[in-house]
Amino acid sequence: MKNFLSKILINLILFIFINYLFFSSYADDYIENEQTIDVSTEILETNSNNSSIIEASSINSRACIVFDRNSKMILYGKNEQKQVKMASTTKIMTATIVIENCNLSDTVEVSKKAASTGGSRLGLKSGDKITIKDLLYGLMLVSGNDAAVALAEHVGGDIQGFADLMNNKANELGLTNTHYESPHGLDSDGHYTTAYELAKLADYALKNETFSKIVGTKNYTVTINGYPKNLSNTNELLGNLNGVYGVKTGFTNGANRCLVTSCKRGDMDIICVVLGADTKNFRTKDSIRLIEYAFNNFTYINANEIATMYFETWITNNLENLSINKASCKSPKLTLETLENPIISINKDSYNNISTNISINTNLEAPISSNTILGTLSIDLEGKNLATLNITSSTDINRKDIFYYLNYFFTNYTDILENVLY
Repeated sequence: MKNFLSKILINLILFIFINYLFFSSYADDYIENEQTIDVSTEILETNSNNSSIIEASSINSRACIVFDRNSKMILYGKNEQKQVKMASTTKIMTATIVIENCNLSDTVEVSKKAASTGGSRLGLKSGDKITIKDLLYGLMLVSGNDAAVALAEHVGGDIQGFADLMNNKANELGLTNTHYESPHGLDSDGHYTTAYELAKLADYALKNETFSKIVGTKNYTVTINGYPKNLSNTNELLGNLNGVYGVKTGFTNGANRCLVTSCKRGDMDIICVVLGADTKNFRTKDSIRLIEYAFNNFTYINANEIATMYFETWITNNLENLSINKASCKSPKLTLETLENPIISINKDSYNNISTNISINTNLEAPISSNTILGTLSIDLEGKNLATLNITSSTDINRKDIFYYLNYFFTNYTDILENVLY
């Protein structure tokens, strides 16, 4: 009897030990069991300590960024250019590749390899049939690594083939400090990104309506082999923090807790990335603090509007004094460049410190072709250049020639003769 009980105890210990090794190596956000913080309480605490400065030491996450989607500017950063592991935030790229290369209504048969993938799971078995669309929801809502492999095999043939597609897309987007080795993000040395490039990727991905709809879904029902399965999004801020509409959580032992959040309030639209937080609570607190900091302290200016107003005033007061040597016209016609993206993020307290200046080349001589740059208009804030717009000639500025002088003579010969005679 004692031997029997001993065998049971030994087997139980081995079972616990093996599971510990398995989950500690491949744990992901779907199996997090930490107590989730009260988001509303954290917002109140953040707002009660509304500072215009965030010290890097006060952010637990090893790397983070607040990226403004409209101006493409960094509103806050900590180690944002450092290469780090990214865990399941990898799936932002995975979903992007799938959406851009697949018919979402197609059905996939799950392979044995996909079904046996560890970590967070949708719960797929070998031979299961499920649409690509439902696999995407399983990928982004519950961070299914099995769904990631199933999609990778369908699109890329195998994991390596799909990783090649991911890296090609990264190169296309200019993500020079990002490299992929898998569609799920389980730890490997050659699988990394930066907070900045992850924000840029999320910004790109969210422009796709299908992607944006999926990551903004709180609950969804997929169908596997004709049977429904209810899913809940692992993103703790979605539906709990004003303006949040995506995008992805992540966790591995190597990456620690990660969260990419998109948030829009009014005209302001940001992406917050926190990577390497010690706990889920820290990643939540860091994210909320950074998001509230951005909305409390930043606003937009329109560089085109500011530049146009200043340019028109300058033209009124200075154009007659602008002469071009040997030009056939009295005053040139000038055009101010229009910026394709004129939106600039600035700290609200700095608005009155914006300065504008026009610099025109004073050694101009005709002839000058239209669209030739004659000067620049700069918009600066506390010594930092925010934007520079070119000032060009609207038309050709011709040089005085013999016909000009003949015309001048015959038009003004009476005055000329009087000056000569008297």
